[in-house]
Amino acid sequence: MFYLLSPLRENFIIFNLLRYITFRSAYAAITSLLISLILGRKFVVFLKNKALTESISKWIKDTHGKKAGTPTMGGLLIIISLLVSVMLWADIRNIFILYLIGITVWMGIFGVFDDYIKGKRGDGFNVLTKIIIQIIPAVFIGVMFVLFPLKGGYETLTIAPFFKNVFINLGYFYIPFIILVIIGTTNAVNITDGMDGLAIGLSSIIAIAFAIIAYVTGNIKFAEYLNLLYIPGSGEVTVFCAAFVGSSIGFLWFNSHPAEIFMGDTGSLAIGGILGLIAILLKHEFLLLVIGGVFVIETLSVILQVASFKLTGKRIFKMAPIHHHFHLVGWQESKVVIRFWIWGIMFALLGLSTLKIR
Repeated sequence: MFYLLSPLRENFIIFNLLRYITFRSAYAAITSLLISLILGRKFVVFLKNKALTESISKWIKDTHGKKAGTPTMGGLLIIISLLVSVMLWADIRNIFILYLIGITVWMGIFGVFDDYIKGKRGDGFNVLTKIIIQIIPAVFIGVMFVLFPLKGGYETLTIAPFFKNVFINLGYFYIPFIILVIIGTTNAVNITDGMDGLAIGLSSIIAIAFAIIAYVTGNIKFAEYLNLLYIPGSGEVTVFCAAFVGSSIGFLWFNSHPAEIFMGDTGSLAIGGILGLIAILLKHEFLLLVIGGVFVIETLSVILQVASFKLTGKRIFKMAPIHHHFHLVGWQESKVVIRFWIWGIMFALLGLSTLKIR
């Protein structure tokens, strides 16, 4: 639609609206939301008919056993609505958009295979295979950044939050750094995806925060005012973020408690790749740790639980990740999810405040 209607700006003044990222972002969100809502019910029925359903771990059968048989692979709904909206409203010649489309498709394809295999035999790809899947696009993007830098030479830089004009140039070490960001984000999303609506709600909050960052980073006046690194063309990432938020909210309609569909590894792999890459493209990798604070806490809870049990034979939490702990101490699932969303909003606001605290 962007390319079909843009040439008409000379003859019809109304099409000048397409020049504005804010306008296209709003309609990208609406478009992906509507696609998700329209396709969602049919998608649930389709997955049920194909017997692509979730099996519940023995560790949480007491609290989540009734969810067995819920359709999985719902991440495909997010990906379809997201990509269609991006194709309609974003500038797909923009290198940032191409990178984001690429990692979405790559992670989504392998996620579909993983969920399909898991649905048929109860066990998907092993851990090593999943890590390799995540490493490949990270290495490709890292090599592109190092060997074929864009105008400005900022590709191997990362910004230190809370400090004014403090940039760390990692050079060739940026490649393993990118790998760490992608793997860390993807696994954090996967770990957090244990309650209805939890992971997708938090991902939406993070995407909204990064949409704001993308907009100001790609606007030279705002970037100068906030002492940010101005990245030409990065404003287009705002459209992608908006489309992602729309598709996520549409998915949440069916994933809210009690969930009619789960995102599966199709969703967690794709979402982790998307959020990690957005932070990389905008050079705010460390800020992702702040904005995605709940994901960090969830991941740390697993690390601490495992370390404590191996070293002392005792567990710190009733169950990890920590959202299961709160469920076991008496919180209703919906209360855990909503309270974690509230914490997610607080972390996002804290992260956005660092744009000014420099």
